[in-house]
Amino acid sequence: MTIKKNIRLPKSKGIETATVYTPDECLKKIKHIVLQANNQQIVEEFITIQNMKAKFEEADVPIPNKIVMFGPPGTGKTLTAFYLAHRLELPLIVVRLDAIIHSHLGETGSNVRKIFEFAKLAQCVLFLDEFDAVARARDSIDEVKEMARVVNTLLQCLDEFQGNSIFIAATNLEEELDNAVWRRFDTRMNYALPNKDELGLFLTKLIGGSAGNSALIEQSKELLQGCSFADIEQIILKAKRRMIIEDSEWSYEIILHGYEAYHPRSLPSERQAVGSN
Repeated sequence: MTIKKNIRLPKSKGIETATVYTPDECLKKIKHIVLQANNQQIVEEFITIQNMKAKFEEADVPIPNKIVMFGPPGTGKTLTAFYLAHRLELPLIVVRLDAIIHSHLGETGSNVRKIFEFAKLAQCVLFLDEFDAVARARDSIDEVKEMARVVNTLLQCLDEFQGNSIFIAATNLEEELDNAVWRRFDTRMNYALPNKDELGLFLTKLIGGSAGNSALIEQSKELLQGCSFADIEQIILKAKRRMIIEDSEWSYEIILHGYEAYHPRSLPSERQAVGSN
């Protein structure tokens, strides 16, 4: 599904306030996605409800349309937005914070409202990453009350967000969100660093699940414990580049090289030191 030609993305500072991805483009982004069990269950139930709208409306039960995702960076929040858009066969509208946040008084709130109005007209999945940038607790804002006004506008937009579109917000700083913002979301997804089983599944997707790789994956799970999915993807990419340079095959040494070259920031400093020895 594409955006109708007569419905245009709002602009700010002369640039569009969001980037549009078709469901097919979303599919290309999610080929390695691994959802943790609790979040997989939430996603499947959410999709089931969207496909049973008539029954829920007949029973006068509200249909969820707002999801907030929170947890450490690199754990799959953005990929989940792409995954949901693909599964629902809707375009994904990724909001550009650099475009909507404005130094002029009132402009940021106006841009927030415009992007929500767009989502009412064009059925889509509207995704706002780094949500804390516009939803920070009002009693912690030092600026000239401008961002507090933005939060007020956001709350109004969330209250008025009806129709067939879905709004997804993601943050790494959930403790900084305004309490009133939390209450506007009917679905909450908590993300964490992958456990060993999830690490194994992700590595299998990245390097292949042949019998010859099973021992390598088991060994690598120990090395990569505590890394985020994003860290692991970069480590494996570095390993693949070394393999091409050396014309070599997968080995633990190759993955260790990728680990040492990338030096993942998600690990405590003492663990990083151990991994590089």
